[in-house]
Amino acid sequence: MKEIRFHGIGGLGTVKAGEMLVHAAVKDGKYGTSTPFFGFERQGAPVTSFVRLGDTKIRAKNQVYHPDCVVVLDPSLLISAPVFDGLAEDSFFILNIQTQNIEEFTHNKNIKCFAYLDATSIAMETLGRAIPNTVMLGAFIKATGWVRKDYLEEVIDEFFGTKNVNAFRSGFDRVNIQYCK
Repeated sequence: MKEIRFHGIGGLGTVKAGEMLVHAAVKDGKYGTSTPFFGFERQGAPVTSFVRLGDTKIRAKNQVYHPDCVVVLDPSLLISAPVFDGLAEDSFFILNIQTQNIEEFTHNKNIKCFAYLDATSIAMETLGRAIPNTVMLGAFIKATGWVRKDYLEEVIDEFFGTKNVNAFRSGFDRVNIQYCK
């Protein structure tokens, strides 16, 4: 089973990203759960989504404490949320960041693969809105390969339409991947 933790803020589509990932896994005959965690339910407040994907039924509905992958939808959370807590050994870390100064992230002993892109700018280009969730899913798929790209494209189209599929593809094509180990 793979455990994924999405960190975002209200309005960025953090919860929907987890849900779409689970729907795509189920299309592929796998199992998945997506459990959101809200502090204050308002736009701009921190939001976390806990996702589990596997080949067998998944009973756990609690938080993910030792994620195999962390996806950060807003870089402000690097200093205001515990995004690095509990990272499993050989984990993936996927970050929406504008700067190319990534040196500090590649030294975490548990990160096997660090992927980054300016998902907010890509969302603005493709959607006209700063909602990076589908862009970040493209980066996630490219970095991990844990869910089939074509199934996730179908799910994104069902949820949000063609523009978001294009945003997803841009994230997939434009992500920068660095292997740390």
